[in-house]
Amino acid sequence: MKYETNLIRTLNGNPVWPPPIWLMRQAGRYLPEYRELRAKAGSFWAMSNTPELAAEITLQPIRRFDFDAAIIFSDILTVPVALGCPVEFEAGEGPRMTPVTSSDGFDRDPAHWEKSLAPAYETLKLVRRGLGPEKTLIGFAGAPWTLATYLAAGRGRDEQKAAKLWGYRDPEGFTALLDALGECVAFHLIRQLDAGADVVQLFDSWASGLPAHVYARWVIEPAKKIVARIRTAHPQAKIIGFPRASTLAGYELYARETGVDAVSLDTSAPMNWARDSLSKLVALQGNLDPITLISGGRALDESVDEIVKAMRGTRFIFNLGHGILQETPISHVEQLVKRVRSAA
Repeated sequence: MKYETNLIRTLNGNPVWPPPIWLMRQAGRYLPEYRELRAKAGSFWAMSNTPELAAEITLQPIRRFDFDAAIIFSDILTVPVALGCPVEFEAGEGPRMTPVTSSDGFDRDPAHWEKSLAPAYETLKLVRRGLGPEKTLIGFAGAPWTLATYLAAGRGRDEQKAAKLWGYRDPEGFTALLDALGECVAFHLIRQLDAGADVVQLFDSWASGLPAHVYARWVIEPAKKIVARIRTAHPQAKIIGFPRASTLAGYELYARETGVDAVSLDTSAPMNWARDSLSKLVALQGNLDPITLISGGRALDESVDEIVKAMRGTRFIFNLGHGILQETPISHVEQLVKRVRSAA
């Protein structure tokens, strides 16, 4: 059963005020209850692939802050693993894998994808049981371009060089890689909706720094194909896209071309511009600087006020411009939620 929450109302085209609020990476290392569970579980990967643990982590920030949405605790690299690309997580170094130079060796069997990605679907079912009907449940996946940057480089972080070189030198082979990734990403998002997610978000974390012509091929086209596949299975599916740190023209193209219901904006996107240029096309989400959240105090209040002032009367979801940072004080998150919810 799908619930008509404030966030869903917003995505359906009905402005809600005060705006619904959730935070990217809201379930994570800044929470003492998360750190306690992590110490017992041993590793991030073990937690994200153990449904009981992942469900508990997903619900922790809802209990503490009463956010309007819970986002499943998982990782974007579950898709490469499902395709047959093992990932190792090194302490302090992030994910490592053998660099990929072709999509020919990918496991293209949906039955294998289902088995590999099953922990996420079980997590969603467990979270849905523990989540109130007024709360939205969000699933997610990494977008093909961002996943390709990890696979081509064999590592995480913002490393685009290997993927760009592949795309420039072998455009047909690189398009085949993006298509293969897109098929699995669409499968994963559809199955998350099947398992109880109300909304799915597509994270293109490394969408910045691309020339316009390849941005259209590597970011826009894969997202457009994924949205179309999802809507074939779930015609009323609600989808948020996050092409992080795109140019203003890139954000506008994404909003016009991909078919998403909302676009999430990074910290650098001017919200007055977004209101004037994008709000008639899609709902908007964002875009508080995570560093401002660490700062707290007057700077936080003023930044929140500027965003809500710009977005008043539009379809808007309050969020950060990227994920919450580990050193964020609990009291500052409480201050943020109170400030947003007191917006007149």
